[in-house]
Amino acid sequence: VQLQASGGGLVQGGGSLRLSCAAYEFSLDDYAIAWFRQAPGKEREGVSCISARGGFTYYADSVKGRFTISKDNIKNAVDLQMSSLRPEDTAVYSCAATYRACGSYTSKTWVADVWGQGTQVTVSS
Repeated sequence: VQLQASGGGLVQGGGSLRLSCAAYEFSLDDYAIAWFRQAPGKEREGVSCISARGGFTYYADSVKGRFTISKDNIKNAVDLQMSSLRPEDTAVYSCAATYRACGSYTSKTWVADVWGQGTQVTVSS
């Protein structure tokens, strides 16, 4: 089973990117998906999370109003639409799956069932 994150790249400040987290060999129907990011020299930050049925979404204050998380159970993927990007959004973005609910996904002790590899997002000023 694996998660694959994609969609990263280089974008100018104010621009947009859409990240996708696709699941392989397991269904996301029963899994919440969280997006994280980690910039060089900084701790991992929980960016956003969506519950298994998509009824609950959560955002870090730093991205609220700019990022939108959505789930497509047909595609078996979760997207993160990022708009109004800022240089401080530059980081490696990763996704992770946990059964049913997001829980304390911003906590350092949060445990995922599956982690995906990261995708680099670079925002130029």
